[in-house]
Parts: sequence; C-alpha cells; structure tokens
Amino acid sequence: QVQLVESGGGLVQAGGSLRLSCAASGRTVSTYVMGWFRQAPGKEREFVAATMLSGGRTYYADSVKGRFTISRDITKNTVYVQMNSLKPEDTAVYYCAARLWAVSENGKDYNYWGQGTQVTVSS
Repeated sequence: QVQLVESGGGLVQAGGSLRLSCAASGRTVSTYVMGWFRQAPGKEREFVAATMLSGGRTYYADSVKGRFTISRDITKNTVYVQMNSLKPEDTAVYYCAARLWAVSENGKDYNYWGQGTQVTVSS
C-alpha cells in the first residue's frame, strides 16, 4: 500500500508560480512512478507530468512544457512540480498518483492517488 499526500496549492495571479509537493509513504516507494494529473471543473482528468521517484527521465504534457518542472527528493520520498508562468487555464484540482515501474500518461494505469490540492489562477 502507498499513501500520497499533496500540498502547496492555492490562489495565484496569472504569471505567478506555485510548487506542489507529494509525499509518498509505504513499502518500496522508490520503485514507483510518480505522476501529476489535474482536473478542471467540467473537464476530464488530464496528465501533467511524471517521473520515477528513483530518478531518470521526466515527462510532460505539451500544455505545460517549458513552464512546469517535475522533480523528486528520494531521501524524503517526495515529488514536486514547480509551476511557473501560470495561466488561468491551469486552474484545476491537482492530483499526485503512483504506479509501479513504467511511466504512463493514462490515469487509469495508476493505482494510488492523493486527495488533491486546488490550484486557482486568476486573470
């Protein structure tokens, strides 16, 4: 079992920045892929970014490339997403998710989810 706890959401003006954190606990979390997804009101959940908690390649949705950066601290079993140049269309509930081994951009492939954190970007 893996538990995920997100933090760092909030209200920010367009052009501003936020950093979200996701702390993972449970056995062998270092072997997990950590992903960030988001869901805006009335829209489907969408992939944002992903990486292995143990390190390696990073993956981004086209809509956030160049603005968002995913990183991790294996000593803290925590993954972050630094969000810069935020736009009103980035407003959503952001979820952290985990799955074993292979990165996937499909949320249905992830077994564990955090409770979500609200990000609101005002224009």
